[in-house]
Formats: sequence, structure tokens, C-alpha cells
Amino acid sequence: MTDTTERLTCEFDDNGLIQQLYGPNNSHLDRIEHRLGVTLHTLGNTVTIEGLRGPIETAREALVSLYGRLEKGQEIDDGDVDGEARLAKDKEHTTSNRDDLTIRTRKRHVRPRSAVQALYLEALDKKAMVFALGPAGTGKTYIAVAKAVEMKLTGQVDRIILSRPAVEAGERLGFLPGDMRDKIDPYLRPLYDALNDMMPGDLVVKLLASGEIEVAPLAFMRGRTLSNAFVILDEAQNTTPVQMKMFLTRMGENSRMVVTGDLSQIDLPLGVKSGLRDSIDTLKAIKEIAQIEFTHRDVVRHDLVTRIVTAYDARDARLDRALKSKNSKAGKIQ
Repeated sequence: MTDTTERLTCEFDDNGLIQQLYGPNNSHLDRIEHRLGVTLHTLGNTVTIEGLRGPIETAREALVSLYGRLEKGQEIDDGDVDGEARLAKDKEHTTSNRDDLTIRTRKRHVRPRSAVQALYLEALDKKAMVFALGPAGTGKTYIAVAKAVEMKLTGQVDRIILSRPAVEAGERLGFLPGDMRDKIDPYLRPLYDALNDMMPGDLVVKLLASGEIEVAPLAFMRGRTLSNAFVILDEAQNTTPVQMKMFLTRMGENSRMVVTGDLSQIDLPLGVKSGLRDSIDTLKAIKEIAQIEFTHRDVVRHDLVTRIVTAYDARDARLDRALKSKNSKAGKIQ
């Protein structure tokens, strides 16, 4: 050990939970080592953490939090381990207790896996309208659906309404087989998948049949007032300003609205302004509306997804600088 390296020992009481905490072949401990830059040594139910003072305290907090979840009967996986490590590292960015941020549904408990996700859950608790912006894999839609399901199951809202603009992204709707429902459903599939992650399949089918859960294209929202409902507009970057205004003004009494989108993935025709971008600029001064911005650092899918998003962001930044430089030189010549 060097002079700056320290050791900290954690002992856990329930030997029956140790293997779940450590993971198969200590895989959970390996992930904590990799993410936090520490070394973990185990002896029975004791973990010795070796490293710099800050990282070893962070690792201890992550281990204690994971163990606490196991004590409550919750299962943990690689994503949970990564999330606890992220949150422990960025704990100064959140104001709520982590247990307060847990979304509880029939099939799973959903907890934040990054500091920005924690801010997102706080906003969903406190604000009637929330905009969530950022790249794929950051949990924008998944967490919103989880919150909608929780509020429906606890009687806080009567309905869940999930919507997307049916914008063609490289494929023509008219050439897809089937009737209009068959053509539209592929655009809505991610919303169905999230619902089935939160509730038993038979309950999802029952609530869809009764209309207590509605999954519909954005065009079906026109002319309605959505009261006592949790309403989610996904892929909102593909709305026009007129569509976005129409959607936002559907909000009725005792309703929540969440708008999610990625401004780097706009599929609108060239020259058409994104309704999401327009609404962000127009509504930013309204304090009752929360705007949460995710980055590549908040991607909670496979580590490779984070690297892919980072690479594309770097590429786009280089192209943007090159374009600005070219325009600047052209201006000087004129």
C-alpha cells in the first residue's frame, strides 16, 4: 500500500444474503471495483475495501445500500450494482432519501440508477408536468411508465394514457402489412414492453380492454380533455410545434404529463422544427414545469451503449465545429 491508500472493512450479518451481494463468481464486487477504482477482498461475510479515502467510502455506501435492498427481499442484478455505484458517487446531486425515490409496481421496484435519474424521480413526485430529454438508454420512458403504473395501482389517477407520434423513420407505414392498428402498433411497442415489465400480462390486457390504460398515436389526442390521468408523450422530438401545443393543452384536472424525447434523433422532414425543441424554448420560464436533461453518462444499458452514444456525440461536436469554422471563413471572405 502507498501512503495515500487506506482500508475499510464492512461486515454483513446475514450469511444467507452474502452470495447474492457478491454476485456469481463475485461479479457484483468486480463491477464495483471497476466503476469506483477500489480493490475488494472478501473473507466470509466481511469485505475489506482498499483504495483512496473517497472511493472506499463510496464503495462502502454502495455495498451497504445493496445489502439493505436484499434485506427487504428485493433482488439485485448488474444494473442495480452499477446504479448504486453511480448514485453513491454522485450523492451530492440528490436531495431525497433513496428509499423515498423507489417506484413500487406489481412486478418490480424501480430505483434511480444515476444522479439525473434521481432528479427525474424527484420531479415526477413534485411536478404536474415534466420534460425529460436525452439519449436512448437513460430510462426516460421506462421510469415514466413505472411512475404511471404506481399512481394507477394506488388510485392516484384513474387512467394511464401513453402516446407517440407515428413518424416514419426510413420506412413507409403504407407498405407495412395489416390494418391501421397493425401499422401503428410497432411504433408503440416500447410502451407495451414497459407496461409488461411493471404488471402481470393478464392485468395489462384487462386494463387495456377496459380503457384504463390507453396506448394511442398522438393524432388520437386532438379534441380531448385528459383528466385524472397520467399521460406520457414519448419520442416527442418527432412532433411539430402545432402538435405539441395541441398535446400539452389536453391536460385536465388531477392529471400528470410527462414528455420524453431525444433532440439528436429527429425524424421530421428537413426544415420542419421539432415541437419538443420549440416547447423547451417557449416554456422554460414556467417554474411549475420541470425539465430534466440526461447525457451519455446516464445511459444505464450495456456499457457499450454508453460508448456508442459518446462516440456519436463527439462526432457531432466535431462536425458542428467544422461547420461553424467554415461559415466564419466564408463570412470573412465576403
